[in-house]
Amino acid sequence: MQVSGLEKKTSLKANFKTLAIDNDAQLFSSARNGLSPAIFYEFARLVNMPDKVLAHIIHLSPRTISNYLDRSKLLSPVQSEHLLKLIALFDKGEALFGSIAEFNYWLNKPFFEPAEKPADWLITPGGVDLVALELDRMALGYPV
Repeated sequence: MQVSGLEKKTSLKANFKTLAIDNDAQLFSSARNGLSPAIFYEFARLVNMPDKVLAHIIHLSPRTISNYLDRSKLLSPVQSEHLLKLIALFDKGEALFGSIAEFNYWLNKPFFEPAEKPADWLITPGGVDLVALELDRMALGYPV
């Protein structure tokens, strides 16, 4: 579909509309049964993140994810929850910054300390939650 001669942009969340991630209860329900590794690869592609980096964030090896895909094995509920939280975070970041590229830029800038950046916090679901809280503060106009 064309809008004023430009291709209509869809949000990250629109690519994962079958996943219920609007609140913690929905996220838990979606994660409980495990996610397909195909969602892992699709998310990595959409946010321009190397598979190796995303696998490290959710504490799996790239080879394990590849094996899961080949064998049609689902991610564990814990890994699924972490991935769903990352999807929700990147959707929020895209909405706040206007693009995934701008959000990725912000994620990789120093944060509280010169040696620490928000991307460093993504290795745990709790860290993802803390980054999401910072985005909420920014959206409300609080200085960070």
